[in-house]
Amino acid sequence: MTPISRRRKSEKMPNGIELVKLDELKHHEEVDSTRLMKLKEEIRSDGILKVAIAVNKNRNIILDGHHRAAALKELGCAKTPVVFVDYSSPNIEVHSFREGVHVTKEDVVKAGLSLKKLPPKTSKHMIKIDGELKHISAIEKRVNIPLEKLK
Repeated sequence: MTPISRRRKSEKMPNGIELVKLDELKHHEEVDSTRLMKLKEEIRSDGILKVAIAVNKNRNIILDGHHRAAALKELGCAKTPVVFVDYSSPNIEVHSFREGVHVTKEDVVKAGLSLKKLPPKTSKHMIKIDGELKHISAIEKRVNIPLEKLK
């Protein structure tokens, strides 16, 4: 099954957001267990997921939102809201949060398609919006979706 056909099965939401099965998404980074525990508790306490995650539309690789996706899975959710992006676009760049570490889009895709993930917070995805480079979270729309809808 191709990524395109999987996307057709997703549930469309307003603002270009789609509800996608968590099992169809691929992580390219490991998660930090302390951060995961705190975020999971925050989401459980709020009873909602506040923000959609960014995903490479051609490979279903999570670009930003690894901890949110992992927290949802641990909370028994089956789906997550997603904003799909064209990772081949020159408007999307990858940098590193880690000083002295160089990471490329190819590194991200390779890690997403393999069992060997990058360490937490290795990649920092940026997007050009109106000529200005911003963190990709700028396009991750607020959803405030109840956890029950994600089960």
